Amino acid sequence: MRLLARIVVNVALLSALVTLPWRWIAPPTTAFMLQERWGIGQPARDVRHRWVDWDEISPHLKIAVVAAEDQKFPTHHGFDLESIADALQDDGAGRRGASTISQQVAKNLFLWPGRSFVRKGLEAWLTLWIEALWPKRRILEVYLNVAEFGPGVFGAEAASRVLLGTSAAALGPEQAARLAAVLPAPKRMSAARPSEYVRRRERAILAASARLGGSAYLADL
Repeated sequence: MRLLARIVVNVALLSALVTLPWRWIAPPTTAFMLQERWGIGQPARDVRHRWVDWDEISPHLKIAVVAAEDQKFPTHHGFDLESIADALQDDGAGRRGASTISQQVAKNLFLWPGRSFVRKGLEAWLTLWIEALWPKRRILEVYLNVAEFGPGVFGAEAASRVLLGTSAAALGPEQAARLAAVLPAPKRMSAARPSEYVRRRERAILAASARLGGSAYLADL
């Protein structure tokens, strides 16, 4: 029992050490960025990324990403259980996405793509620690800075500059919704050259953002 207790304590301490610093420090890179640079499972490519603080990101992008990816983000504790249940019932194969923004932060920062039980288990464990140690605003700030918006293009600032020719702070509602529209598959969908499917997603995200109440929905983060 003493050995088991030591293991539990050591695992908890390690988890806290891995996750807590990024509550205040801007991550210089992520596991996903390193995989792009090193060409793990794909050709290596240059990574474009620049961290910007919360106030340097358009409020339109913040609400667009929440509307597109995780509408219960302000109120859940890391997991959207209803969406998970729906995903498991979808053809019995879990084909619909159910990852929250918190889970995606855990995956992007520390893990690798894929659907193995090991990776999902680690993702869930790290999500619990992120939710426990970071405020919601910080979780969304980190997500907006590490999410991939195009091949090798990570974070709101690089995406805005490279794909739309503006800054993250200057994004309008339509531009923000277009960036959010490509998040499920940034290597296949393009914000710079949007297909009709991306345009439809953009319009749907604008409508969802309005239903949530716009930027006011995130006022309490």
